[in-house]
Amino acid sequence: MNKKLHVVSLGCTKNLVDTEVMLGRLRDFSMTDAPEEADVIIVNTCGFIDAAKEESLNTVLNLHEARKEGSLLVMAGCLSERYKEELQKELPEVDIFTGVGDYDKIDEIIAKKQSRFTPHVFLVDENHERIVTGSKAHAYIKLAEGCNQTCSFCAIPGFKGKLHSRSLNSVVKEVKRLVAQGFYDFSFISQDSSSYLRDLGVKEGLIELIRAIEAIEGVKSARILYLYPSTTSIDLIDAIAASPIFQNYFDMPIQHIHPRVLKAMKRGIGAEKITQLLEAMRRVPGSFVRTSVIVGFPTESDEEFEALCQFIENFGFDRVNIFEYSDEEGTDAYDLTPKIDPETIHERAERLGEIVKKSTIASLEKMIGNTYETIVEGPSQEHEYLLSARPLIWAPEIDGEVLINDSDVDDIVYDGLYRVKMTERAGMQLLGRITGDARS
Repeated sequence: MNKKLHVVSLGCTKNLVDTEVMLGRLRDFSMTDAPEEADVIIVNTCGFIDAAKEESLNTVLNLHEARKEGSLLVMAGCLSERYKEELQKELPEVDIFTGVGDYDKIDEIIAKKQSRFTPHVFLVDENHERIVTGSKAHAYIKLAEGCNQTCSFCAIPGFKGKLHSRSLNSVVKEVKRLVAQGFYDFSFISQDSSSYLRDLGVKEGLIELIRAIEAIEGVKSARILYLYPSTTSIDLIDAIAASPIFQNYFDMPIQHIHPRVLKAMKRGIGAEKITQLLEAMRRVPGSFVRTSVIVGFPTESDEEFEALCQFIENFGFDRVNIFEYSDEEGTDAYDLTPKIDPETIHERAERLGEIVKKSTIASLEKMIGNTYETIVEGPSQEHEYLLSARPLIWAPEIDGEVLINDSDVDDIVYDGLYRVKMTERAGMQLLGRITGDARS
């Protein structure tokens, strides 16, 4: 009888890829959604900011409370790596600890029942079999690990190291293998995707990637996530705009717009260049522009926060992630004073959130009356008579869902590609009608 496995993947989609590698190594286990039935429980943790760290610890402790006697509880990933000495002393509830270097050895670690921290960061390649979760149409492709940027608020380079890119040939081989399994929509990810291949001497690695992916038969759609402002070029924007495969999807976290705050954040680029890049993205027909910002960075004045609010309101982003500043030890910003008190940070986030809500609604309403190639993913959790769908111009999980309440097509295939006309907005969601099959 197969042993049962329960896995929780927290944090970013880069973590999810590593979790899928672990699942590939543990094929002999039967998956279970019930932790109390599992023989092995794995939590792939996030150690990015305080909220993520708290979620990771709470998840581990809650699963310990739920698990059956004799099971193994494994804590893996970024939080485990970042605080490996402290956690091994303070969390007797955990049986096995492992970090960010041994995802492809998880079967060996479990068999030996010993904690393990390899002194390098694991980077998936075409030789690692993954069990892609959540979709039979879409897969994430990790381009690199680590980061060469020196943002003063970010602790990631401290435990993930410098940029380490996969070869383009490795990426192409993995995409071809996934296409052969039926996948046709891909999101390319890394900590700083616009620096892809720079560590290997190639300045415009993403442009080479675009050309290589376009040549793969069976790829119908792709997008690039996490462009860094100082390594994003007008040439790259033009290459995305000209591609018949890559969506006009631009995800560039700006973090702030005030020149002094950007300098304190060590973003390596000023407000004028950021604005030029964003305007170039917006000029692309049918473009979708997403960003992320941090509120409450140490020394951020009321006037500087107002400048950020004004910019977000005026530009009209399609989506904006708002992060409340998290003071992370080991970063340059950790020693920066004066700090903004938590209550003020939260108030600023709520104020900006209202602005972002209006721009998101405006983005949704622009789509009403238009028809988009859309993946129908399956039944919606909203209602048993609705289907959940995602236009290809949106990224999975982060940009929302379209609720399908009408169809001109019978026998709808889940994870299939259809033409969907957006008919109306209901709150923060669009309703749509399937008008035809777009799979051919």
